[in-house]
Amino acid sequence: MGYRQSQEYHILFIKHSISGGVTILIVYVDDIIITGDDFVERDKLRKRLSAEFEIKELGKLKYFLSIKVAHSEKRIFMSQQKYILDLLKETRMVDCRPCETPIDLKHRLDNDKEGATTDKGQYQRLVGKLIYLAHTRPDIAYVVSVVSQFMHNLKDSHLQAVYRLL
Repeated sequence: MGYRQSQEYHILFIKHSISGGVTILIVYVDDIIITGDDFVERDKLRKRLSAEFEIKELGKLKYFLSIKVAHSEKRIFMSQQKYILDLLKETRMVDCRPCETPIDLKHRLDNDKEGATTDKGQYQRLVGKLIYLAHTRPDIAYVVSVVSQFMHNLKDSHLQAVYRLL
């Protein structure tokens, strides 16, 4: 139908109309979002999808992949507050004191060859959740990329860096 897949986000498909409008399709497993300012193309896409698949329209987007979406007249707000609170509860860090920076400014995580090893499964699960969280929190993206480098060769200092980030 003329949609182009995004190189950065493979779940995102975009179509620019001759009239200057844009239609966006996001597909994640069995969830889809159709949006854009070209109402004719949006209707065409809906009809085509419903001819091929059983689809259910749920109205205005409120939640998608643990992201809460709130609408105002001029803006859309996205939040993962519930996701963050659930993660803090899971790690028993709801009452922790916040740090000024998400990582020690003089961190030497890459040089920790002597430290004690830690639970690989727990570390990978937490870092995976943080990777997902970084989509709406660009302020932690750098630190998440640092800690994600040690998924297979990690020490206790790497887990402590994840806890500091939390």
